[in-house]
Amino acid sequence: MKIAIYGQYYQNSTEPIIKDIFVFFNKNNVELVIESNFLEMLYDKQIIERQYQTFSSYTELDQTFDLLVSIGGDGTILRAATLVRDSGVPILGVNAGRLGFLATVQKEDIATFLQLVIDKKYTISPRTLLSLTCNPPNPALQDINFAMNDISISRKDTASMITIDTYLNGEFLNSYWADGLILSTPTGSTGYSLSCGGPILTPDVKSLVITPIAPHNLNARPLVIPDQTEIELRVSGREENYLVSLDSRITSVENESILTIKKNPFKINMIEIPEETFLKTLRSKLLWGEDKRN
Repeated sequence: MKIAIYGQYYQNSTEPIIKDIFVFFNKNNVELVIESNFLEMLYDKQIIERQYQTFSSYTELDQTFDLLVSIGGDGTILRAATLVRDSGVPILGVNAGRLGFLATVQKEDIATFLQLVIDKKYTISPRTLLSLTCNPPNPALQDINFAMNDISISRKDTASMITIDTYLNGEFLNSYWADGLILSTPTGSTGYSLSCGGPILTPDVKSLVITPIAPHNLNARPLVIPDQTEIELRVSGREENYLVSLDSRITSVENESILTIKKNPFKINMIEIPEETFLKTLRSKLLWGEDKRN
């Protein structure tokens, strides 16, 4: 078995998790290929000593890899998705962060869950991505123009609202007067969109969510739309620029630029272990059933 490793380091709390993962895979004679920056950090902090093969670009991940293990939180998985891209290599998230809806393997159960991976006792959960094009072209939105969680529009250098004219398949929907707007995938529905009042979607739902951020018109509510919908946005405001975020990647865009958002042609494959399904994660993270009055 050949596995790629990518991760983030969260002070000393991550060190035992990383060591457990490497000990397990080495014991089971797994071929490990480590993301170069992550490996350099591991050497620098003397967490590991032996030499490993490395990769540094998505062009080096191909179908010879069985999976990529992401060590960190959900943000680490979102960055890992930019390394995997359209290779089809599935991602397994080991949670070294906090909440973690995507990084489902908990530190207490690493050996148990990794054994299931070795035994190939898991399923693949394909996750829809959103792609973004900008007219006129914006260089920052051309190389990595997709998002696994959400694409958000927000004000930049002002406390004033922005106006976001929104069209669905060419038909005018609404002019949102707000701090911004979130276009979320089902995967991202438990993230920024949820914190702004959006609904939770299960990962296999073929829908997207449009969620306004602090709208001035209070009757502007989150809207669920088919994932085949093409969304066009035109933003105006008092400042010359506004911010566009694709997951954690942020860039500045000029007013009146035309943003086109639609379902990406490829998906990201997430590994789902039977004992850690989406519904179980949902119950655990949102403490459903913990209220003793139920």
